[in-house]
Amino acid sequence: MRTAIIERDTFETKIKIELDVDGKGKNEISTGIGFFDHMLTHISKHGFMDMKVRAKGDIEVDCHHTVEDVGIAFGKALQQALGDKAGIKRYGFFILPMDESLILCSLDLSGRPYLNFDAKFPTERCGDMDMEMVEEFFRAVCTNCGMNLHIKMLEGRNSHHIAEGIFKAFGKALDMATSYDERIEGVLSTKGMLEV
Repeated sequence: MRTAIIERDTFETKIKIELDVDGKGKNEISTGIGFFDHMLTHISKHGFMDMKVRAKGDIEVDCHHTVEDVGIAFGKALQQALGDKAGIKRYGFFILPMDESLILCSLDLSGRPYLNFDAKFPTERCGDMDMEMVEEFFRAVCTNCGMNLHIKMLEGRNSHHIAEGIFKAFGKALDMATSYDERIEGVLSTKGMLEV
């Protein structure tokens, strides 16, 4: 069972994430930030991961702490659920069209955190979420999971479509990377381990 429960409790946020990597894409998500909830459902649905996310943060200040801390907790949950990563494909990639936008996402569950984020949003916000927080969410995930992640907007004019394409492509790539391959003995690395 590749599952994890992570709780994060600070002066700024209180978060609980329950994750099942081998789920069906079922989700219950409530962060107090409607657009962010919508984006997280795409990771669950397209990554075929069951997710429960409950977050209460200081959104009266802005959305920054909540979005970033959910990224931290999600990264830790993913790392815990995957364990030693034995038998997984490790790499995942997807190019996803979302109306006029086209998003490339490629990732490596190498244990070495790195984010290359190349996307521009025409608007500063979508609903109640600052668009600059999309990059911050994925940076927090990478740092706390040990993931090498490249996200590139190839085309796009609508901020909602661009963001949705990014989260969907990430879910698809993550599903591929976490999938098992029966040919893999141990981990897919000449070093014999997938960590720093």
